[in-house]
Parts: sequence; structure tokens; C-alpha cells
Amino acid sequence: MNIVLLNPEIPYNTGNIGRTCVLTNTSLHIIRPFNFSLDEKSVKRAGLDYWHLVDLHIHDSLEELMEKYQGSKFYFATTKTDRKYSDIKYGKNDFIVFGPESRGIPEDVLEENSDTCIKIPMIKMARSLNLSNSAAIILYEAMRQIDFDFGE
Repeated sequence: MNIVLLNPEIPYNTGNIGRTCVLTNTSLHIIRPFNFSLDEKSVKRAGLDYWHLVDLHIHDSLEELMEKYQGSKFYFATTKTDRKYSDIKYGKNDFIVFGPESRGIPEDVLEENSDTCIKIPMIKMARSLNLSNSAAIILYEAMRQIDFDFGE
């Protein structure tokens, strides 16, 4: 499995997601720009002593990532679709893309990939769940579907 963070903004979220990736044998792809250093204490603190174990890949753009992994399935987490994350049949090498915390995945990317947009159902009281919680929810559903085959 692969988690993609498009221009993440909050180091603690990135650290938490990195820790989740380590413990599920999931690759973490981060797309520039991001406004913090991956060496920051906040990233490492959130990732605890797992951060050095993250299978981390840095990309300059989403287009670069998608070109590199042509033929792979990419899912785009958003609140702007009716398709629930639990309605998808995930594969071991799929990519789940999350946008920046303050604004989500850009509209043009969502429009270009509308057939693979997914959401976590929630009441309309707030904009969205925390990024690291959202990543864990969707990743664990995908892992459940492949019988928690962590590929160890």
C-alpha cells in the first residue's frame, strides 16, 4: 500500500502518518512543497522512534508520482464525492492520496480523477476529520480487504 501526502502542512500529522505506515509496511510518498523540515522535532516526536524506518519517497509533483507509477490505482480522499472509501475494492499496491490540511486536494485534480475519489462519511458539522485519522481509517480498511497482508 501507499499513502500520498500532497503538500502537507502540519508536521505532527506527517509524523503520525509515518508511524502508521511503518506499522503496516506501507510506503509514504510526500509531494513538495511542504513548509516544514522532515528533520523537525515535531515530525520525529509524532513518529516516535519509528521515523527512521519509514519507507519515504519525496516527489516534486503529483504528476511526477503518477507518471512514475503508471498503471497503479490512485484514490483521492475528499469530502466532495458521494463514493465512500468502504465501497472500493483495494489492491496491495494502490495509492491513497490526501491533500493539504487547510484546503484538500485541488479541484482540478478531483475533476480529472472523479471516478476514483473517495470520502469518509461524517456529519456536516465540521469541514473534515484530522488528516492522520483519515489516513488511518482508509488505510486500515484497505488492509482489512487484503487480509492484513503486510508483506513482511
